[in-house]
Amino acid sequence: MIRLLQLLTPALVLLLAAAPPEKMTTELLVTRLSTSIDKLQSLRCSVKATERMGGSLQQVRSQMKLTFNPQRVYLRNHKGIEVLWVEGQNGGDAWVYPNSFPYVTLSLDPNGTLMRKNQHHGILEAGYGVITDVIRTSPQRADTYRRSFRYAGDTTVQGRPCYLLRSDFPQFRYVNYKTEKPETPAQIADRFGCGEHRILERNKLGYGETIAAGRTLQVPNAYGRRTIICVDQKLMLPLLISVWDDHGLFESFEFQNVVANQPIPAAEFSKDYKEYKL
Repeated sequence: MIRLLQLLTPALVLLLAAAPPEKMTTELLVTRLSTSIDKLQSLRCSVKATERMGGSLQQVRSQMKLTFNPQRVYLRNHKGIEVLWVEGQNGGDAWVYPNSFPYVTLSLDPNGTLMRKNQHHGILEAGYGVITDVIRTSPQRADTYRRSFRYAGDTTVQGRPCYLLRSDFPQFRYVNYKTEKPETPAQIADRFGCGEHRILERNKLGYGETIAAGRTLQVPNAYGRRTIICVDQKLMLPLLISVWDDHGLFESFEFQNVVANQPIPAAEFSKDYKEYKL
């Protein structure tokens, strides 16, 4: 019997090795992507962000460190601007070193106008906050946009095998929305799943502004006309997110040197950390 098992074992190994890989499906890919993001405890990466502001595309490169539970964020962009936000500290404000005159560290509201100037998203959405908003469902929003996503095969990004998740949503358009009670642009964006920046830009609103009941706004009915997400097959995290709307490319984020769920020392989220200018 032992001899028989010894003879069978190599054959069994070969049989298992020859077994076809698991077939990827849209639902499986979305589920695993969502699960991987939900399970993130920490993240280090560099990000190249391309965002359309006022009709032209602008690029920013940043180094990023994040932890979750508690949420802590450190960013340093290619201009030397540093931002640190730590849950429960500094009265809810972020520490910001502008790397320009007067070269002093400021305390700023992370959702305020100064912090949100010339960018689509706030620091509290750093990491994969954008993609979480794109693919999640909510009782408040129609699910047609999320259902438009399809697994569209495999691709390679930064030399790494990726799954391609794609949405084509030609019915993307601006619709009239009349407020029934006072609301903020962020609350309306959450209702429609469209991102706050377009609402502000289209209706000439300010960040955090409260919109009175009875006002009619122009609001996108989804996040984009076309959306492409390239998901690393090993990490099951996005390496590239690109979104187009009715005017072309709206935003694109490329994540490089991604290190997930490796502990980051608490000292690296202190404004007194020796490598920071904060």
